[in-house]
Amino acid sequence: MNRGAFPPARVLNPLAADPVVDLAWSSIRPDLLRQESCRQLLRHWLTALQPELDPRQRSRAYSLGVTVTDDITMAELNRTWRHGQGATDVLAFASGQDGPWLAPEPGEPLELGDIVIAWETAERQAEAAGWTLDRELVWLLSHGVLHLLGWDHPDDASLATMLERQILLLEATGQTTVQDRAKVWSLPGKPFANHDST
Repeated sequence: MNRGAFPPARVLNPLAADPVVDLAWSSIRPDLLRQESCRQLLRHWLTALQPELDPRQRSRAYSLGVTVTDDITMAELNRTWRHGQGATDVLAFASGQDGPWLAPEPGEPLELGDIVIAWETAERQAEAAGWTLDRELVWLLSHGVLHLLGWDHPDDASLATMLERQILLLEATGQTTVQDRAKVWSLPGKPFANHDST
């Protein structure tokens, strides 16, 4: 993963400046997906996504949580909140999923929700895909962000649309290449079999 400065997003930002990201961070592996790199990626992605967002989701500041955990903890979260079995790669708990987005008070960030990533599942997926764990974690982070903002994939067509949007986000921050795009779509079987719809 490129830990330096990221190039500007390719989509014009209607805000005067990139949004501020108030990031609640927790990781059992602080050497992975480092907090400041995560914050930079989120800022760039939220900037790039502004024109596509519901007006209620557009803000000059956002608040969200990102947790990197292990498979045991993820399996428990999956069972408790999604009624799933075993660990999944990423879960997103969107603050706007049960009702309308609530406009924040003036000067307060818009609360998006929480993203939880299982690093052990991500490591297995990275090995199967033939890329680095860092790249897989960034991929899962982008997937979680889109879920927080309302993207979903109840069928193959919507999954393809969502994955395409993820690739564009990663390209906008220099996190993927045309070769990576081809690799994603050429993976054998179901490349995201460990991921449940969240």
